Amino acid sequence: MRAAVLLVVACLLDLGSAQRFSQLQWLAQLRSRWRQPQAQWADGRDPDCPLECDCPAKFPTAMYCHGRNLHHVPYVPSHIKYVYLQRNEITGIQDGVFDNATNLVWVVLFQNRLNSNKIGNNVFSKLGHLERLYLDHNELTRVPANLPKSLTDLRLGHNQISKIQAETFKGMTELAKLQLHTNLIEDVGGAFKGLKSLAILDIRRNNLRKMPENLPERLHQLYLGSNKIESIPSDFLSMHPKLQFLRLPSNMLTDKGIPSNVFNVSTLVELDLSHNRLEKIPMFNRDLENLYLQANHIKEFSLSSFCSVVDMTNYSKLRVLRLDANKISARDIPAEAVYCLRLAASINV
Repeated sequence: MRAAVLLVVACLLDLGSAQRFSQLQWLAQLRSRWRQPQAQWADGRDPDCPLECDCPAKFPTAMYCHGRNLHHVPYVPSHIKYVYLQRNEITGIQDGVFDNATNLVWVVLFQNRLNSNKIGNNVFSKLGHLERLYLDHNELTRVPANLPKSLTDLRLGHNQISKIQAETFKGMTELAKLQLHTNLIEDVGGAFKGLKSLAILDIRRNNLRKMPENLPERLHQLYLGSNKIESIPSDFLSMHPKLQFLRLPSNMLTDKGIPSNVFNVSTLVELDLSHNRLEKIPMFNRDLENLYLQANHIKEFSLSSFCSVVDMTNYSKLRVLRLDANKISARDIPAEAVYCLRLAASINV
C-alpha cells in the first residue's frame, strides 16, 4: 500500500512539473523518456527526431514529416534546417513552434489545411535564416504576418487571399521569387515596391483589373494570365527595363487597351497575349523572339507589326509565332514575310 501511495505522489509531482513547461517542452520531455542512446539505434536515426517523422542519418539536418496525416507541427530539433510537412491535415501553427529551430532554411507546408486565423502573428518572425517558405495549396485568406526578411522564395498560390496589404512584404529585399497565383486578389497597390531582388512574380488566376503598379526594377518574369485586365499603360515596359517574359493570356485586352508602341521595346523576349479580344496584331520590336496571339479575333496579317521596313538587312528575330484560332489563314500571309520572318522556326495560323 505504501508503495502504491508513493507511486501516486510521484506521478502527481511529475504532472505538476510537466504543467510548468510549455506544451512543446512537455511533448519533447515525453518523447525523451522513450528514446534510447544513439548507439542503440540500429538504423542510425537521430535520437532527437520526433516519432512522427524521419530524420535519416544521410541528411542530418533534414526532417521528413510529409504525408503522415498530421494535425499539428511536431517538435523540431534545434539542428534541423530543412523541414518537410507537406500533404498533411495541419490547420494552424501556434507562436513558438519554431523557436527551438531558429536556423531553419526551408519550411515546406504546401497541401495542408492552414487557416489564417489559426496562425500566430510571430510564427516565422524568429527564423532569421529562412530562405524558402512554401504555403501553397492551403486555405489562407491573407499573407501571414511578420515573415522573415531573409526569404528568397515565397509560395502562396492556391489559397483564398483576397487582399495584399501595403506593408505585407516590407523589408523583404532578398525575395527573388513570389507566387500568388490562384487566389482572389483584386488589387496589389504598391505592395511590391520595395522588393528590389524580385525577379519572378506570378499572379495568374486572380481578379486583377489593371496591371500591377510600382513593380521592382529587376523584375524578369511577370505572369498575369487569367485575370480581368483590360488595358496596359503606355510606359509599362519602359518602366521595367529588365522584364523579358510577359504573359497576359486569358484577360480582357482589346485593341483600344493596347497603346501603339507599348511593346516596341528591345528587352522583351517572350510575350503571351493569347485568349484575349484583339482584332489586329499590335506593333512589336524586332528583337522579340516568341509571340503568342492565338485565340483572339485577329482579322488580318499586318507585316508592319513585325518589320517597319522589309528588305534583306531588316528582319525580325521572331522564332515562334502563334496565330491559330483567329480569323485569318495561311493565305493571308504576304510573300514578303519570308524576308521579315526569316528566323521563324514555327508559325501557326
